[in-house]
Amino acid sequence: MSSAYDYEFKTIDGTPLPLSAFKDKVMLVVNTASRCGLTPQYEGLEKLYSDYKEKGLVVLGVPCNQFAGQEPGTDAEIKDFCETKFNVDFPLTAKVDVKDAGAHPFYKWAEAELGEPAVPVWNFHKILIGKHGEALQAFGPRTEPQAPEVTAAIEQAL
Repeated sequence: MSSAYDYEFKTIDGTPLPLSAFKDKVMLVVNTASRCGLTPQYEGLEKLYSDYKEKGLVVLGVPCNQFAGQEPGTDAEIKDFCETKFNVDFPLTAKVDVKDAGAHPFYKWAEAELGEPAVPVWNFHKILIGKHGEALQAFGPRTEPQAPEVTAAIEQAL
């Protein structure tokens, strides 16, 4: 049986980012975009990260340009935007596809594990990964990062 730890992204700076680096931590993997009506969720994601990182939560932002072209920038531009506009401190990956044939392998795995709810339908879709690399739950784009159902699921996973 595979786990999230079998997959690797590149960081927004281009270095390898194996998800196994987050073993024994809970991960909230979120496909992000800089020019979306939901972009202010970066604030909630950063707050979630700062509130729970000492307890073992990692928020992982995954920039994606598949939804109405709302993440057109380069990785460097995305990183600058996130850091200057939202003081993002959680890790960001290089820009990838999160759905359809070209989806990053992590997203194909998440769909195989959780079914249709794991397939992003828009920016800021969230996938919760447990301490052992298991896919736990998916949350739709309009579910705020600090919504009770998200924080309850995180607390239970921690």
